[in-house]
Amino acid sequence: MMTSLDGSKTITTEEFDRLFDEGSDEIDDFIDWSKARMDYPKPQRVNVDFPPDMVRSLDEVAQSRGVTRQALIKMWLADKLEEHRRSR
Repeated sequence: MMTSLDGSKTITTEEFDRLFDEGSDEIDDFIDWSKARMDYPKPQRVNVDFPPDMVRSLDEVAQSRGVTRQALIKMWLADKLEEHRRSR
């Protein structure tokens, strides 16, 4: 059970989840937004060795797209992982 910040209402967590999923403003009665925070996962560093020709090719494609080499690799990996997820 959840009680509103002013103590006037009580709802179940299931009802709260439903209100949240619907985008209802009623959840504002139960959340102190001044204390809300977003936790983002800390990036994990991964080292990968590429042959020089591949690095040059990556740099050419990245430059043509106006992104960094790292951004290009992340985009391509994200695309392939999503493709793999869908095929399962």
